[in-house]
Amino acid sequence: MPAYVISEVKVLDEDLIASYRAQAQASIEKYGGRYLVRAGALELIEGARDRDRQYIIVEFPSMARARQWYGSPEYAEALKVRAGALDRTLVFIEGVEPA
Repeated sequence: MPAYVISEVKVLDEDLIASYRAQAQASIEKYGGRYLVRAGALELIEGARDRDRQYIIVEFPSMARARQWYGSPEYAEALKVRAGALDRTLVFIEGVEPA
């Protein structure tokens, strides 16, 4: 069953974010993940939101694989940069079996 990693982020440092993105992307690919949404155009339909925040959605083959990625040595290197690069909320959500 697929799992999704959903981030809502606010960029804090443009220079650091470039480094973080490169490291995060390489680690995501290594663990079988793929980007579904990467700060794309957003249309607010209901409610209110902080316009400085963007969404990123990554699909992994399973929740176990998403957890392996997050705990991996490769992503640990990206996390060293993340704190200064962006502020975020991060959730893991289990998907449904494809029909």
